[in-house]
Amino acid sequence: MEGFETRSVRMERLCLLTLQAPAEDLDRIMAAVLAITPLAMGSYDSNAYQSAAGVEWYHPLEGAAAGAEQAIRKRPGVGEFVFELPDDQALIERVVEAIFQVHSYQEPVIRLQSILGSRSRGLDDSANPHRWWNTTGDWKKTDTAPMAPRG
Repeated sequence: MEGFETRSVRMERLCLLTLQAPAEDLDRIMAAVLAITPLAMGSYDSNAYQSAAGVEWYHPLEGAAAGAEQAIRKRPGVGEFVFELPDDQALIERVVEAIFQVHSYQEPVIRLQSILGSRSRGLDDSANPHRWWNTTGDWKKTDTAPMAPRG
């Protein structure tokens, strides 16, 4: 699929990286990714999405780091983490390798998809009543934990 533009939006070719990890791994993984790329989107960086934690199922076989087991394991607290990367093979390879190095799993679940992602064309829509800065949502006022500085 080719990119395109509308009056307000530019759709460009990107790579969507999705990974699964225990919630306690995600800050470490995000820090490793941000050390390589800012995950920029217009006037923002550090753009990613973390799903609510769910339950991961797996069955260790012969060759698994913890050894083969009879029962299927169910691990709670595993989330999905998603972010976009430029369509740049060398960058994607570096990010995947960094994730592998800091992930706690022997076989990390990492998926890549080619997508078209939206980017604002930068029009002045400061008076748009639907924009977050023109609403009173409580989420704007919540504290968020800062990420470790990059550099």
